[in-house]
Amino acid sequence: MKAEDIKKVLILGGGTMGQQIGVSCAMNGLEVAVYDISEEALEKAKKRTMKLISFLAKTGKLKPGEEDEVFARMAFTADAAAAAKEADIVSESVPEDPKLKGKVFAQFNMLCPARTVFTTNTSTLLPSMFASETGRPEKFAALHFHDIRITDVVDVMPHPGTSKETVEFLHDFAVRIGQNPIMMRRQSPGYVFNYMLSELFKTAQTLAANDVAGPFDVDRAWMGVLHAPIGPFGMMDSVGLDTVYHITNYWAEKLKDPQAKKNAEFMKQYVDRGELGQKTGKGVYTYPNPEYARPGFVRGDFGK
Repeated sequence: MKAEDIKKVLILGGGTMGQQIGVSCAMNGLEVAVYDISEEALEKAKKRTMKLISFLAKTGKLKPGEEDEVFARMAFTADAAAAAKEADIVSESVPEDPKLKGKVFAQFNMLCPARTVFTTNTSTLLPSMFASETGRPEKFAALHFHDIRITDVVDVMPHPGTSKETVEFLHDFAVRIGQNPIMMRRQSPGYVFNYMLSELFKTAQTLAANDVAGPFDVDRAWMGVLHAPIGPFGMMDSVGLDTVYHITNYWAEKLKDPQAKKNAEFMKQYVDRGELGQKTGKGVYTYPNPEYARPGFVRGDFGK
């Protein structure tokens, strides 16, 4: 199968990234099935997807009047068999737990056609951690998306068992849906950009968790020196503080790193309060008008 033959994309996980990947595919004429186990999660995904499509139209990424057409290409379902039927490529965005990802892939290996190529959108895990569970390791790799509202860069990261044909297929698929693929030569945690970003997040968390400086002041330092529009804690709000916490906690447990554990506990306080960032209207900052975007933030007009 060639990338130009793709007709249906299956998204596993209806969260923020699942929504964005689905919209990116639907914008480029593909049929999309978004699968999640919860009807409540699917209803939220529908509403947030419509908001995302509206945002893309307002910012010129969609032509006027295309919103309904794009949304109509997307189906949201908790029926695994229906979602998998005739899928040509799978994009997985379930929580960052290799056992969970492996379980989900094993389930859909039994449901998807033999031709279907499987991909993971994992942020920090390696595809080899659950490649065997896919049942088709040669047709499996990481295809990692960033925030489609601000960039069109994706990472293609094979594991040692990924076939050359699959790598080429994913390159061509990325181009077909308007993305610029970064072709990695081998596995590396965090890809290219995220590897650098995770180090920034870890450093910012350490400063705050050790009470060296508060999150606002950490961001003020970054923004003030670099004249940047956003700091590391503002970026974490965009990613989702629950996602940031799960990644931080996973590696803290795996590496038995005391500072990483302290950082995870610092992030957990936001998660426990349901303050997950932009998607809930409150995280480190409040939305839709976050403090870091207001005049006078770097000067210190706001607390924390």
